[in-house]
Amino acid sequence: MPGGAGVRRPDHPTTTRPTAVNGALPGPESPESPEAREALEADGPGGGGPGAGVPERTVPGAGAPETGGPERPVPGPTIAPPLPADGVTAEAVLAPYLQGQAADFLRSLRLHREHSAPSDAGGQGAEAAARALRRSARRISGSLHTFRTVLDPAWADHLRTELAWLSGTLAREHAYAGRLTRLLDALHQLSGATLPAARGTKPATKPGTQPATTTAARTAGAPEAQGRAVLGVGAARAGALLERQLTLARTRAHSAALQALGSSRFHAVADAVALLASEVPLAPGTTGRGAEALLEPAERAEQRLLAAVVALPADESAEPYNEAQDAAWHQARLLLRLHRYAHEVVLGAADPVLTGAGHALDLHRDAAEAAAAAAAAARTPRIAPATAYALGVLHADQRHEVEAARAVFRETWPYATAMTAP
Repeated sequence: MPGGAGVRRPDHPTTTRPTAVNGALPGPESPESPEAREALEADGPGGGGPGAGVPERTVPGAGAPETGGPERPVPGPTIAPPLPADGVTAEAVLAPYLQGQAADFLRSLRLHREHSAPSDAGGQGAEAAARALRRSARRISGSLHTFRTVLDPAWADHLRTELAWLSGTLAREHAYAGRLTRLLDALHQLSGATLPAARGTKPATKPGTQPATTTAARTAGAPEAQGRAVLGVGAARAGALLERQLTLARTRAHSAALQALGSSRFHAVADAVALLASEVPLAPGTTGRGAEALLEPAERAEQRLLAAVVALPADESAEPYNEAQDAAWHQARLLLRLHRYAHEVVLGAADPVLTGAGHALDLHRDAAEAAAAAAAAARTPRIAPATAYALGVLHADQRHEVEAARAVFRETWPYATAMTAP
């Protein structure tokens, strides 16, 4: 994005200029609010999107201070998709994007209704339509947040809140199903793998003696064999417990989604999106303003992302079992979503250099939520010790997946200097 990470190459330094990091708009449009989190939480793999890999060109003025002043060249060739041409208004850039997403929303809604009929036993068409419905709702909601100053604020706040409610409600069923699949697959892999020997146990043998016949070797192998046996017994019970709990949660989420889709609140949302497909309410005085009116809010979204990445716990302070550190990573993921959507609006395509980083944050979210589900299942009263042991091993496995996702993010984040605070 002009003046930000959207136009920098991965090998170029990123300077995090002082900006209004806390400039997130108050109320339901803030990414810190529950409504905004629900609107963005269930997004698919990050970074992708229409137009990834489009040819790019040099953007003048990149890196200039926010307060104005002479343009400062970015070192080396900075390339990005073409900026809006001179004379193009903010309305001519933002309105087609929102109207296109609104049309996709209405199209997905029609497909969802068609595939939700009893004759559609497979249900795959309804699931695909629901994913497309959530995708459009997230992009409309994210754009209403970022470009609120350009739009009618009362209208934008209300529609964003309603889309957040809808997207979050529809996402829960899919989230529970994916979490169950992830945990059952992990249990299967763990129960079939060889567990490491206990710490400090070393097989001791004498010259000329077969290792398997020595008492020390049998003693050293006992903890491993015992742990493997306990895990094998507990894994089946743990899997059954997780399946009961998450299937029940998924069923309730499915019922809540059906109830929401039949409610008057949802019909009001659909009517509002239908109106958006034909007209975008702008803030007073916005009509006729140039497309540069969109650059400032897009820049703020980018700077909030960079500041959130700087604030992530450093490698040396990272603790894989410290769930309190997850919140900062989840916030970075949500801000990356908002940056992606702003990039799509202003430049017409997703930022391809952030694809890997966005995917890593999606994996981080999935592993953290799966670990929390395993821990919650382990707190079930009166479960067998073998079941609790298997759930403990599963929780540890998912927390290490969290740590691995953080490492992948640091490796794929293209702006290395933004990883450490100035």
